[in-house]
Amino acid sequence: MIPGFIITWLTFPGVIVHELAHALFCRLFGLDIYAVQYFQFSTGFGQPAGYVIHRRAKHAWQDTLVGIGPFFVNTILGAVIAAPAAIPVLKFHGGDVLDWLLMWLGVSIAMHSFPSTGDAASIWSSVTDKETPIWTKALGIPIVGVIYLGALASIFWLDLLYGVAVAGFLPGLLVNLLA
Repeated sequence: MIPGFIITWLTFPGVIVHELAHALFCRLFGLDIYAVQYFQFSTGFGQPAGYVIHRRAKHAWQDTLVGIGPFFVNTILGAVIAAPAAIPVLKFHGGDVLDWLLMWLGVSIAMHSFPSTGDAASIWSSVTDKETPIWTKALGIPIVGVIYLGALASIFWLDLLYGVAVAGFLPGLLVNLLA
């Protein structure tokens, strides 16, 4: 079994993009950002590899989007970066050094798409507030559950499988549909 911090070190671009996505959504909603750590070589248990500390949003749905923003940003960016390399690497079983670098970068970014348990805790805090509308609770609470299930599934490499699917399968599917 490979320690999580080693995986994080090997896929650090994904952590950086994950935190950039949180910051992007904070800026989109006009939320003050108090502290940002895009990446740190942490080895301590429970120490995040990156974080964004920001002012709580006025609306719980905004906090929810800040929390799940990396899912959208990392998925799209991972697929776009890997797309030019996916065909030579996967279809022709070759590719040059740049193709393999783009594949690693795409997989690294895409595999950090899933919100963390810290993101889930932040969303939970916002959606369970007594002022939060029922429709936001109805959407936000299941999202928190899915995030925790994803964290549990990462034990079985779901995040890596997702990254490979986004970086390899998605571009191949698009080429097959358009060709």
